[in-house]
Amino acid sequence: MAKDQKTSDDSPQTTRRDFIHISACAFAAVGAGAAIVPFIQSMNPADDVLATSTVDVDVSKLNPGESLTAMWRGKPVFIKRRTEEEVKAIRAIPLKELKDPQTDQARVEQPDWLVVIGVCTHLGCIPTLRKNLVEGADGWLCACHGSKYDGSGRIISGPAPANLPVPAYTFLNDNKVIRIGEKA
Repeated sequence: MAKDQKTSDDSPQTTRRDFIHISACAFAAVGAGAAIVPFIQSMNPADDVLATSTVDVDVSKLNPGESLTAMWRGKPVFIKRRTEEEVKAIRAIPLKELKDPQTDQARVEQPDWLVVIGVCTHLGCIPTLRKNLVEGADGWLCACHGSKYDGSGRIISGPAPANLPVPAYTFLNDNKVIRIGEKA
């Protein structure tokens, strides 16, 4: 082949073909990126979920012995301000008598405050607070199947297999507000 003859690779047709291939690949990459971004964003939590991820509860008006129920992530949360007598009675219960042994100290951040998710661990019913359910202390009774929980939310009798769960929580503003869903 002579030096002055052009090969097919040097023809203007080849450069146009290269431009079309590069343009098509760039268009496909932009299209893939445009499809992937909404897909990845769909994996983020929805706004209503983010709004309920933490709940602040004002407990400044609770006197010792009183309780209230707050909603967090669609579940009731029992908040009880316990008296000194209740704390002593609860801590006097021997761990060997409990189905799911756990000390009261491990379940509370401060001795006079109890925060537990109020859903029975047996079948998901909502227990009700009962006065003097345990000697010297209030507790919760699940009327569906008779599970009894002490003033620390520990299962003491009935078919429930575990204690009432303790959510992550922290105290704000000198024990006046409890933020449920966030651990300090």
